[in-house]
Amino acid sequence: MEARRFDMGKVAAGGYKAMLGLERYLHECGLEVGLLHLIKLRASQLNGCAYCIDMHWKDLRATGESEQRLYGLDAWEESTYYTERERAALAWTEAVTRVAEGHVPEAVYRAVQPHFSEKELADLTVAVATINAWNRLAIAARTPAGDYKPPAAAK
Repeated sequence: MEARRFDMGKVAAGGYKAMLGLERYLHECGLEVGLLHLIKLRASQLNGCAYCIDMHWKDLRATGESEQRLYGLDAWEESTYYTERERAALAWTEAVTRVAEGHVPEAVYRAVQPHFSEKELADLTVAVATINAWNRLAIAARTPAGDYKPPAAAK
C-alpha cells in the first residue's frame, strides 16, 4: 500500500471537526454503542475500508463483543447469533450503504420498522451515512490501518 496521501485532521480541521460532531451526536442519541459499532464495521466491510474495519473490530472487542459474532458478520444473514433488532439494523445498513444499486428497498424499510422507532431509524440512518463518509475519507486519504487503540472508557 502507498503512503498516506493527507491527514484530514491537520489539513481540513474544520471538516474533521464537523465529522466528530456527528460522532458526538450518535453517542448521545440513545442507540446502543455495540449496535453502532456493529453497523459501522459492516458498512466498512462493504466499502473495503481497512482503517475503519480495524477500528470498529477493536472497539467491539473492547466492549466485550465475541469473536464468533465478529467473524460471522460477513454472513450475518445465515448466522443465528444476531438479534432480530441487529439483523434489521444490518439489513438497513447494507441497503443505505449500497444506495446506488437500487435505492433503499421498501421491503427493507418495512422489515426494520418493527424494531426501531422513527427517531431510532433516523439516527441509524445518520450513523450509516456517517460511517460511509468516514470510509470514503479514510480510503481517499489512504489512512493506514493497524495502529488504532480503542479508548480506555470502552473497556
